[in-house]
Amino acid sequence: MTRKKKSAKTLEASRASLEKKISTVSGIDSSDCYGGDRLDDLLLKLMRSIESAKASKGELPEKIWIKQQFAVGVNDVTRVLERMPHCDSATRCNEEPVKTALRRAPLVPLQAVILVGDCNPKWLTKHIPSMAMSRKVPVIFVKDNKRGSLRLGELVKLKTALAVGIKARGTVINKAIDEVLSCGI
Repeated sequence: MTRKKKSAKTLEASRASLEKKISTVSGIDSSDCYGGDRLDDLLLKLMRSIESAKASKGELPEKIWIKQQFAVGVNDVTRVLERMPHCDSATRCNEEPVKTALRRAPLVPLQAVILVGDCNPKWLTKHIPSMAMSRKVPVIFVKDNKRGSLRLGELVKLKTALAVGIKARGTVINKAIDEVLSCGI
């Protein structure tokens, strides 16, 4: 066997090992992921609830309305999770975050995070499940043969989205997420 073939096989084996370690660390299990028909049902339910919530949005532009309802993207979801208080046994989960003069808008906590489980590289999103767990925010993983980000992006009128956080605002969208979390579709 030539040196190139050996190094290619070694690289492939190490890449598979690394992906397995990352998925184990982030807690992604294939049974926890929404894929196939379950993913179709989840996205259809969310699209219907978004459309019905849009009917009552008033005169707000669509981009601003989406920003009020969702935290879109890995950075935005991470930022909102960082600002939420930790939920451990010593403190209450619903205590008010520390007020600072730099915060312009009031913090709206996340009800749930929808995260693409088949993104590449996996380290882009591996910190979100542990952050969400420390804040007692459920995480819904979606997988669709490397197309999960495209499918998730359709929800928020973008080309792709690796993470979408649903803000707890008491809307039809929140009721749909409650149903998904309680019965698991």
